Amino acid sequence: MCLIMETDDGDVLAPPSNFSMVEDGIYRSGFPRPENFSFLKTLNLRAIIYLCPEPYPEENLQFLEANNIKLYQFGIEGKTDPPTLMPKDTVLDALRVLVDVRNHPILIHCKRGKHRTGCLVGCLRKVQSWCLSSVLEEYQKNAGLKWRQRDLNFIETFDIVSLRQCLLSIMYQYHGYGFKRRRLAYEEETIQTPKPQAAKV
Repeated sequence: MCLIMETDDGDVLAPPSNFSMVEDGIYRSGFPRPENFSFLKTLNLRAIIYLCPEPYPEENLQFLEANNIKLYQFGIEGKTDPPTLMPKDTVLDALRVLVDVRNHPILIHCKRGKHRTGCLVGCLRKVQSWCLSSVLEEYQKNAGLKWRQRDLNFIETFDIVSLRQCLLSIMYQYHGYGFKRRRLAYEEETIQTPKPQAAKV
């Protein structure tokens, strides 16, 4: 079911499929179509994270340019035959953009807003120190009947230490989950060097 709203001026505001708020300043959805552009304008987006390898449609690019919205594309395949594993390094790169509050408000989307988007949001929740059961429950709720066990496995084994090591000089400290509670600190954070471990083959 798609929520459709109407403004006082009679403009129809239709959000993209599977649209929802992740938290203040972060949204998720399926692929936005032209009929969704009026709704997206109300979000005052600064950036969009696009998780598909296909080129962004020209009409969508024109909308982004007209509204000064930056596009970050991370081409993750969504094939199921044969199954495509989530690329850890690509997800890390996308997370680095996502946690940068200078990109907020920001929209995350893939094709349907379920699997690739769900994995990225799940990894964000781990950065926010959500308990694993709640992270996986949120993924399954948004993926519906088509949830994928391999996605759950990816989220469960995702190592957030790698993200902290990637951020280096710009670190984001979460004080609660609200947009106004996040503080951006321009300083290097001392990162503990993990003890050597046996390499996994």
